[in-house]
Amino acid sequence: MNLHGTEMRQKALTLLRGGARNADVARKLNVPAGTISYWKHMDRAKRGECPGAHRSFCPRCDGDLDQAAYSYLLGLYLGDGHIIQNRAMKTPSLSITCAESWPGLMDQCENAMRTVLPENSVCRVRRKGCREVKIYSKHLWCLFPQHGPGRKHERPIILEPWQQEIVDAHPWDFVRGLIHSDGCRHMNWTTRMVGGVRKRYEYPRYWFTNLSDDIRCLYTDTLDKLGIDWTHCTRAGKHYNISVARRASVALMDARVGPKY
Repeated sequence: MNLHGTEMRQKALTLLRGGARNADVARKLNVPAGTISYWKHMDRAKRGECPGAHRSFCPRCDGDLDQAAYSYLLGLYLGDGHIIQNRAMKTPSLSITCAESWPGLMDQCENAMRTVLPENSVCRVRRKGCREVKIYSKHLWCLFPQHGPGRKHERPIILEPWQQEIVDAHPWDFVRGLIHSDGCRHMNWTTRMVGGVRKRYEYPRYWFTNLSDDIRCLYTDTLDKLGIDWTHCTRAGKHYNISVARRASVALMDARVGPKY
């Protein structure tokens, strides 16, 4: 025996179409709430009223991309970031690896992600000695076209014209992102003769280390445009390290970048 025949179903649909709530209809007709919900869904589907798939918002294609935040996030991505999407993931994710020693850096990274992709949620995944600051979005391929198979230093890294325009407009944000990912500020030292006595002399220096020739070139090209003096420092015969040590240049870096915290 069908306890909820066509007549009962039609009564329920009439009430629902009139704006009654599912729970009220269920109580009035003494029909389980799940059945009422199912009838309502099928009725809306039959009439073509079911909402379609959510169309996500692309800040570059559909909106007004925050260029300063993007320039900083681009620097972070080129240093310690990666984009992945495996079979178990419907949406790709951008992860920036941040050491536990720099909680302020994690906050800045998270703020940049939220500003660039305001409709998406950011999370922090605990790893050994670090956290991955992570965001999921279908538009990561659009925002970071440098993504590709293999490690970044094993493939060409070239900015798109629209990216270069943003970096040119916000160079300090880009440099800050690169330093916060693959750079640091520390005290260097040397010795010199003063009045016939050898004395230790300390001075601040900014380091940037990256295996990719292209990424190092993006960094030094931007420093050149900012009037920052830099030098190569070899490691194992290769120019992996970029040093900024001249007093005036360090002062500029201190004013616009500063140490990690």
